[in-house]
Amino acid sequence: MHEARTNPAGTAAEATLPQVVSISGCRFAGGGAIGPFALGRIPITNREYALFVNTGRVAPPPWWKEPSFSAPSQPVVGVTWGEAMAYCGWLSEQSGALWRLPKEAEWEFAARGGLSSPRTAWGDAVPPGEIPEGPLAGPWETGRGSPNGYGLYDMGTIVHEWCLDWWEPGSGGRSAPGKPRRRASRGGSWRHAVRWSAPAARSSLPPDFRYSDYGFRVLRETAGGDSREGDARC
Repeated sequence: MHEARTNPAGTAAEATLPQVVSISGCRFAGGGAIGPFALGRIPITNREYALFVNTGRVAPPPWWKEPSFSAPSQPVVGVTWGEAMAYCGWLSEQSGALWRLPKEAEWEFAARGGLSSPRTAWGDAVPPGEIPEGPLAGPWETGRGSPNGYGLYDMGTIVHEWCLDWWEPGSGGRSAPGKPRRRASRGGSWRHAVRWSAPAARSSLPPDFRYSDYGFRVLRETAGGDSREGDARC
């Protein structure tokens, strides 16, 4: 289900909140659950992030005005983890709902699109034409391809997407003492030779780093979040 929500405060910019897809969640066989929640239909775009930049709370990220990165429908890149979280906080102020980055488990469950352990977000293979071929000077525009089973676009392609969790190898999302702290991320990259990533594939980056292939999508918490009401198995 797609939900287009407008800013109830009616600001001069008449900001439109990101479109989200409602995910019913799932239950683990041994107990515990994911969701329900609502996840961004696409990664946050330059058009959406510009509304936040215009508040003066954050400086434009690198590559902001470069022609290969500045199309309104391209994903915003070069945003640190903290800036992505600040954007989520701003959305929360605008809407009265709680917005944040998705946890790794939430992102992966949504990327699977209702499938148990798919090779890609669409199943066994990436749909034809989903990913541009040949050399690229920047990320392609969001939402140009096919949705996965949950109606989400660009899952595992275009950019790495920041997640809420701390990440260390083998720590299950927890930061290991004495080692550099990194934040988890998921997804593919327009810069890589292989431009897509499996739903289960993990990546990470120090939270203050800025890369031209790092963006994010947002999660809106819903009533009953972290409940055990989801029918699907995680």
